[in-house]
Amino acid sequence: MPTFNCPTCQKPVDWSPAATWRPFCSERCRLIDLGAWISEQRSIPGEQEPGPEADAHDHEADGSRRH
Repeated sequence: MPTFNCPTCQKPVDWSPAATWRPFCSERCRLIDLGAWISEQRSIPGEQEPGPEADAHDHEADGSRRH
């Protein structure tokens, strides 16, 4: 069975059905990772989406308004 390192603590994890929290070694490491995503400490790079003010500006330019 292949072994990978836990993304949070780097502890080796067997990639098998018995590894309940894979790719993490434990629920604790999974929750630490989830907290980092929620607090935006981690993200996937990509194009930034325009905010709500850009949408309002677009509607003002064409004469329509959303309520």
